[in-house]
Amino acid sequence: MGAPMAGHLARAGHTVRGWNRTPGRPSIEGVTQVASLKEALSGADAVVLSVSDTHDVEELLLDTDGAADTLSASAIVIDTSTIAPSATRRMGAQLASKGILMVDAPVSGGSEGAVNGTLTVFLGGSAEAVAVAQPYLSPFAKTITHLGPLGAGQVGKAVNQLVISGSYLSLAEGILVGQAAGLDPATLVGALSGGAAKSWVLENRWQRMAEDRYPLGFKVALHRKDLGIAFDLAKELGVPVPTATLVAQLEDALIAAGKGGEDLSALANQLRRMADSIDA
Repeated sequence: MGAPMAGHLARAGHTVRGWNRTPGRPSIEGVTQVASLKEALSGADAVVLSVSDTHDVEELLLDTDGAADTLSASAIVIDTSTIAPSATRRMGAQLASKGILMVDAPVSGGSEGAVNGTLTVFLGGSAEAVAVAQPYLSPFAKTITHLGPLGAGQVGKAVNQLVISGSYLSLAEGILVGQAAGLDPATLVGALSGGAAKSWVLENRWQRMAEDRYPLGFKVALHRKDLGIAFDLAKELGVPVPTATLVAQLEDALIAAGKGGEDLSALANQLRRMADSIDA
């Protein structure tokens, strides 16, 4: 996700230094690759993070030579990762004590959205921080919605991950039932798209499910991680989430089968495996 986002920032006229925790990643046109986190942060007006989990963000922001030690006052941290809202607020307070702004800006739209510059951003932060962040978000985002104070963006993303759980699973069920009944999937999807079933998931993921082929878009393992964050939030608020709980169980089975790196539409593959087990 981070590489195409950095490319969009460079094409928008920003001077971009890129650093990746994994050495040897391909270079990005217009982005100066640097050898260390400190080199990437030194003198920066803004830092855009895109990493996997809460611990990764903590390391980059709070460890020695991280953002809290290196950035100047009035710089801004824009975290596009999906992490716990409480951790976001805690880290934001630590940065604020040094005069550094922060927004949480988790994104949705998959790898396609990152490449095309059409991501959706769930944005949390003060009005001041949001205004500063906007020019750094708009090059790679189509929709940017300020949901409230710091942490609100992560809450919005948690809700998104709960909602798409049901969308992916119900589409997988529908595609498999239609195929088993002998319907042509493309014709079926054309009909569904004209009614209430129309959705981004239907439009962009039905073919993968029909073909039982799941190239990377959004990893099963990452969605499962995100559901863990959403479950903690739902428990704290006293809200039951039965659909997402079922999806998490199916994702656990996919991960155990070595399919955690496949696109989330691989839920259809898990249903196929369950059907094969019943037939056997």
